[in-house]
Amino acid sequence: MLMKRDFVIIGAGPAGMAAATQAAELGLYVTVLDEQLRAGGQIYRDVDRASKSLGNILGADYTDGARLTKHLRQSGVEHISGAVVWAIEDEFRISYTCEGRGAQIEADRILLATGALERPMPIPGWTLPGVMTAGAGQILLKQSGVVAQNAVLVGAGPLLYLIGAQMVRAGTPPAAMVETQTRSDMIRGLRHVGGALQGWRYMAKGLGMLAEIKRAKVPRYTGATGIGIEGEGKAEVVTFTHNGRTQRIACETVFLHHGVVANTQAARSLGISHTWAVAHGSFVPELDDWGQSDVAGVFIAGDGAGIGGAKAAEHAGRLVALKVAEDAKRLSTKDCNLMAAPLRRALVRELAARPFLDAAYPPYGAALRPADNTVICRCEEITAGDIRSYANLGCLGPNQTKAFGRAGMGHCQGRYCGLTVTALLADANRQSPDETGYYRIRPPLKPVTLGELAAMDGTTQDAAE
Repeated sequence: MLMKRDFVIIGAGPAGMAAATQAAELGLYVTVLDEQLRAGGQIYRDVDRASKSLGNILGADYTDGARLTKHLRQSGVEHISGAVVWAIEDEFRISYTCEGRGAQIEADRILLATGALERPMPIPGWTLPGVMTAGAGQILLKQSGVVAQNAVLVGAGPLLYLIGAQMVRAGTPPAAMVETQTRSDMIRGLRHVGGALQGWRYMAKGLGMLAEIKRAKVPRYTGATGIGIEGEGKAEVVTFTHNGRTQRIACETVFLHHGVVANTQAARSLGISHTWAVAHGSFVPELDDWGQSDVAGVFIAGDGAGIGGAKAAEHAGRLVALKVAEDAKRLSTKDCNLMAAPLRRALVRELAARPFLDAAYPPYGAALRPADNTVICRCEEITAGDIRSYANLGCLGPNQTKAFGRAGMGHCQGRYCGLTVTALLADANRQSPDETGYYRIRPPLKPVTLGELAAMDGTTQDAAE
């Protein structure tokens, strides 16, 4: 017989850790499943192993994550690390693999704290070796202490400034920053500056990072267009147009970034409703103010519910835990609301700067709707032109692209090409993204081997079959 928990949390980032410790304090039997070997998520990756010097490079916002990992360890919560969830089925039976074996667990309620993905940035040359996301660059730094040499940062948004400042602190500043936001974008952002002042700490941090980059004399090219990457077998040159002039910057590494989007794969596999968020330029799940989805018993918190950052994720995770405890009769409605009130106020403050950031740092338009010869599905090597040709043949939505070609059928299951496919089809068919839709997600959410299934014990193996 499968073990059943009061509450199973998928993901051990700030939302998952905060929810787990809060729920445990309220008497719930909690299990956390996380792909990483150590708690922290992407934002706090390997924070417990970070040396003092690395902590100084990554900054106080990163080292603050040790507070959450410590609370999780002390909470007594069952934390299964290295657990890759590949299916969530009826009655919340969760299938996962860990250490080469398949396993299952059941839950009364689930929290999806799966975080965000970097928005793909398909531009000419983005598949060359040496080109990676800014987030991947951060992983190298956090996990291995590796800083790329002669790197060019390309795109827009706060994360680009963060990694630029971190590279400066590490003594290896970027060769240049090629930024896509324009003066017009910043003017649009100023319409939200009143609200942003409530989140003045974020604004101050951003200005501080820009000051570090300026002091290091890193060249910045804002309003860049026509961006491409060239090289023989690897990235060697970033090309772009700036102020009407063609620029070429030699490099060894290119970090791409133009925003992050909610990781919705698990939520979609459960049939949770999603809506196109114009401000974010992506789909987000439909949730109430407790993080409850329209599938009873399934909650979502953190960046998987919409981009808000680590602190906002922490507050949202605690709110979910309070509601789960109330539903499980471990907390009265009155006490639940009283405990939730300061969390809601803190959440409002943390999200205050988001409208400004969304307006001032929009995604790069040429990457949202790439040129025909640009590969947009790396797994199957499908180009933007292929998707447009499918539309000309009558393809109306992403699921149909799998019949016309193989977009979304590779290793990532559409995780990285999905938004681009939706955008291309919406444009070609003159539909909204909501009308166009997204891939229909089915298990396995992540690759699983026959050996891992065969290694299940008898009860779980029968269930998996």
